[in-house]
Amino acid sequence: MNMTAERAEQTYLTTEELAGRIKYDARTIRERLKDSVLLEGRHYIRPFGGRKILYIWEVIREDMARSPSDSIGIPMASGGLCRG
Repeated sequence: MNMTAERAEQTYLTTEELAGRIKYDARTIRERLKDSVLLEGRHYIRPFGGRKILYIWEVIREDMARSPSDSIGIPMASGGLCRG
């Protein structure tokens, strides 16, 4: 599958839409998960270089299903992961 077809199959969600799917408050996503667990370029994008954030549902769903031992990184006290 080429990269254009792969991107066309991705589902982009706003913070509020993602909050509804994963049962987290939108504020928690913005303040605690974004940039610690949800990473720009992997879990979300800023289309056209703007301020709006769109989350990539398929990547988030896949990462949520992984067991913690599948993740590569150092656990941080804040609950995030250091991916050094």
